[in-house]
Amino acid sequence: MVGNGKLGRWRFSLRSSAAPAKKSEKTKPLVEFICPISGLLMLEPVVVSSGQTFEKTSVDVCKDLKFVPILADGSRPDFSTVIPNLALKKAIHSWCMSTGADLPRDVDYSSIEVSVRRMMASSTQIEGDSRFRDSETNLLKGMAEKPPVILTHAATELNPRSIPHHHHFYSSSSEESVLANVPDTPPLPFVTRPSCYSSSPSASTSSEIVVDETPDPNSSTSDEQHFASKLQSPDIFEQEQCVISLRKVTRTDEELRVSLCTPRLLSALRQCLHSRYATVQTNAVAALVNLSLENANKLKIVRSGIVPPLIDVLKAGVSESQEHAAGALFSLALEEENKTAIGVLGALQPLLHALHSDSERTRNDSALALYHLSLKQSNRVKLVKLGAVSTLLTMLETGLAGRVLLVLCNLAASNEGKSSLLDSNAVECLFRKLRTENVNSDESTRENCVACLYSLSHGSMRFKGLARAARGAEVLRVVEENGSERAREKAKRMLMMLRERDEAGESVDWDAILEGGVSQTLFRGSSTQF
Repeated sequence: MVGNGKLGRWRFSLRSSAAPAKKSEKTKPLVEFICPISGLLMLEPVVVSSGQTFEKTSVDVCKDLKFVPILADGSRPDFSTVIPNLALKKAIHSWCMSTGADLPRDVDYSSIEVSVRRMMASSTQIEGDSRFRDSETNLLKGMAEKPPVILTHAATELNPRSIPHHHHFYSSSSEESVLANVPDTPPLPFVTRPSCYSSSPSASTSSEIVVDETPDPNSSTSDEQHFASKLQSPDIFEQEQCVISLRKVTRTDEELRVSLCTPRLLSALRQCLHSRYATVQTNAVAALVNLSLENANKLKIVRSGIVPPLIDVLKAGVSESQEHAAGALFSLALEEENKTAIGVLGALQPLLHALHSDSERTRNDSALALYHLSLKQSNRVKLVKLGAVSTLLTMLETGLAGRVLLVLCNLAASNEGKSSLLDSNAVECLFRKLRTENVNSDESTRENCVACLYSLSHGSMRFKGLARAARGAEVLRVVEENGSERAREKAKRMLMMLRERDEAGESVDWDAILEGGVSQTLFRGSSTQF
């Protein structure tokens, strides 16, 4: 029958077309799982210096061919540093297991090379435009600096306990300190928001008054499209209005912060960080601080490649932009998985330099960023090699002492940091500071001094000689008598240790040990070489 035949064919067609469509939809990987260069599911994903993730073989090929591709968002990645993206590798594996998709296969170098050479050939036409953009950039760089713009900072609201009555947006590091990696030392309450953030609408600044209207925060999808489009506008005034509006709507709306933090918006925001217009740059970094407050956004922001331009702002941006940049790095450093990446991307040296900034907010947030970053051993080693110990010790007599001591406590917990501290006369510096705080009765600073000395006292034969030279026993007795419970306990242990060695009648030439250098102060069993 003709009718039945047609019907049979139609039914067969439905069954044969529907099943594959469902399977295809089910096994379609996320865009983040695909290498932008090879177009394949990544086997060994790595994060490069600019923050993007690629298949390791793709990066190797590009480096061998000395080729830097132009990505979909118009940016060029920086392949100078490569670190494994273990979290993404695990996520890809879990997705394959849960969906039944094939696991990523070994990537053939030659096939990737073919793809990269095609990209090199197709990019030839773009070079002309690129040369024009480069010449335009050089022209802008050669122009005179803009007239100074007075910008009032969008102040940050911190934990109420750390807010002095006379200035609502400064925090007190001594009251919010955390003693990291110190034996028998539970963590204290700690601020988690940078000095440049404020949820108060009254904290608007002179850089925000030009906004005429704010998009409806109830429509997050349309807002994301609106902001991403306007941020890329060639009209600078339109950019200014958009970035100020973005800063406002992300100030208090937590849900909106999460919904707006998309790769497209972060890419547009990243370009604004390079702007030579102070209003655009300042409000872009301020908006980034707001977005970074949500834990769900911290990894996204770092992986979007926004850290390198953020570091550039900290180095050479206008004063208010630098304040926000330091605050953003502090906020992003709170995420455990970001700590190593931020250190690798080169933030440590600029943060150390920012400790000397004229801005108190920049100094405070830079110190807090260094504290959180120095919780990672790899960053401690980098800080020691950068000469951070001498820089930090010279700041013990400044108003930043409380935060500086937090970083020193972290460094003292590592072999490399302890050796550098002992060689830099840290014991005398810390006892001198402790003697001052015994008089001033700054309990938090005193606690941190004792904690740092306590870490230095472990495993070091030099410590007793250095403590004796600094007349440390008498300072510790004062702490033992009237210090806090935590400080008293550590002071008591150090005094017992010093007395035990005296009672044991050790025949030790302390003068020789003091002159012995690093080789006699390393931990027993340490294989670290300098």
